[in-house]
Amino acid sequence: MLKARVEIRLKKGVVDPEGKNVKKALNLLHFTEVKNVRVAKIFEIEMEITDEEKARERIDAMCRRLLANPVINDYKIEIIREND
Repeated sequence: MLKARVEIRLKKGVVDPEGKNVKKALNLLHFTEVKNVRVAKIFEIEMEITDEEKARERIDAMCRRLLANPVINDYKIEIIREND
């Protein structure tokens, strides 16, 4: 069994309204040293597959078709082999 950890984030240059709101809230809570916040999503996907390359291909397809918007998102895939 394999587990994939997929990190989806906005591409550089894409405005992050959620990050801006978090920064504003932190500043209002007197965390004034915070100057920028960018928000990312993490997906942990368990797969019944043993071939790491095949798993990476399948996860990449999932990202392109559903998990990420290729116009505004970048993503990073990390494959983790689970001990049986």
